Amino acid sequence: MSILLIKDLEKHVEHTLVFPAFSLEVSKSEVAAIHSNTNVRSVLLQLLIGEMPITDGVIVINGQKEKQNRKKYLRETGFFSLEDALYERLSVKDNLSFYKKLFDSELSLTEVLQMVGLETKENVRFGKLTYSEKRRAHFGRLLYQNPSLYVFEEPDQNIDLETKRVFLKIVEQLKKQGKAVLILTSNMETALSVTNRVYRLDERGLLTLDVISEDEHAKEAILTEDAKQTDEEIIIQPVRFEKIPTKVNDKIVLFDPPEIDYIESSDGQSNIFIKGEMYPSVFTMSELEQRLHPYGFFRCHRSYIVNLQKVREVVTWTRNSFTLVLGDVKKSSIPLSKTKMAELKGMLGLK
Repeated sequence: MSILLIKDLEKHVEHTLVFPAFSLEVSKSEVAAIHSNTNVRSVLLQLLIGEMPITDGVIVINGQKEKQNRKKYLRETGFFSLEDALYERLSVKDNLSFYKKLFDSELSLTEVLQMVGLETKENVRFGKLTYSEKRRAHFGRLLYQNPSLYVFEEPDQNIDLETKRVFLKIVEQLKKQGKAVLILTSNMETALSVTNRVYRLDERGLLTLDVISEDEHAKEAILTEDAKQTDEEIIIQPVRFEKIPTKVNDKIVLFDPPEIDYIESSDGQSNIFIKGEMYPSVFTMSELEQRLHPYGFFRCHRSYIVNLQKVREVVTWTRNSFTLVLGDVKKSSIPLSKTKMAELKGMLGLK
């Protein structure tokens, strides 16, 4: 059963497309993460909360629509936002006791304090807590609310390791309780720390990222080798693998070549850049150059490979100094060596 149902949701702000129509379902005991830039994340959160009107598409949470019954709709959803606030002058205990009573929760204060790691801070005024401790108090507030869907906006932004540990533990517990969880973040590492079900939302729509854990990757390799040994007479035809793997923590994320802006080599490590974010590659620059050449990638410098489809300008500084300017938001500048400039001119048919 779907707890969160988003169908054909599209949003324009004035004359600018924030994101085209997309659909998404999150069921009981499922955790999904949407990776996007700050503007997209903010707009989507406002649509979910009901602070911004839905003009195209629909959002349904556990059978409730915001337009039909706002009170029931909000009761089904717990929001963890960067703008959240609690009563600064009240103690942690008084703050949480207020929400326990408000939501008529059966959870004891002691139980929640232990879950969020604030047992020794219960009598401390909220305003005296560190930023990370305040975030944990907000986690406690959500536990008392006990909705069907939990929506977390940048849950581990600027927090300490202990608070990250608490957050991950809470997500695991929510899954066991049959809750649905949606993470909205601009940090890929955050998304991958809680789930393999990761999406990117931008002007192209909602894209599903191919993510597998290293354990799964190892199992697939073993199964493939076993299959070869079982039937040696089968002739394996060469397969052209069209995804480029990158590594984030213990996860392998697969990207389509056209998504990549450029690749940079630093201290012997090849790093792939996509929409301003860096992902360590599992291949060398030479291997990437060979794999990506059929997709219009060009080794413009000893330390750089660029997607020529993303290049908007070729700037000449001196007779021996050139730069490629990309069409991304940051207008990234990539060095172009003198010898590669001549090669690029030949590719473009210029003299």
